[in-house]
Amino acid sequence: MSDSEYAIESADAGASATIPMEAGQIKKGGYMMIKGKACKVLSISVSKTGKHGHAKCNFQAVDIFTGKKLEDMVPSSHGTTVPVVNRTEWEIIDIGDEDEVTLMDEGGNQKTDVNLPTVPENMAQDIRDAWADGENQVSCTVQAAIGLEQIIAFKKESE
Repeated sequence: MSDSEYAIESADAGASATIPMEAGQIKKGGYMMIKGKACKVLSISVSKTGKHGHAKCNFQAVDIFTGKKLEDMVPSSHGTTVPVVNRTEWEIIDIGDEDEVTLMDEGGNQKTDVNLPTVPENMAQDIRDAWADGENQVSCTVQAAIGLEQIIAFKKESE
């Protein structure tokens, strides 16, 4: 075998985007995967152990990127997956014509692969209004999970 067969295009730490967890351990306000979407749990109702021996957890949750409500029912002793969700603070440097946003963190690192949010509908325009073509300093919170990133909150900094 030659070395050219082992061309590695990119490398990462190998961390998984999700972690396994028993359904009975997930709490209200926590995160879980439903139908391949990262969701925040709104409510949990647990049914009693039935004839076949498993208590079931009925999860009502909302997709953290689209705001769409989802529902799932899992036996409490069975495993499910939980997304690894990270939130970071950034400052808006520029907003392009096609809603692409240039961000910078406290360390001076720049990020250009985030667009203005599409959900809720008026948030993108609110961010543009607050930023006012660079007149104001606006910081935003970017939430990342399962390979997706989205601006979920913003704040106009007072001078």
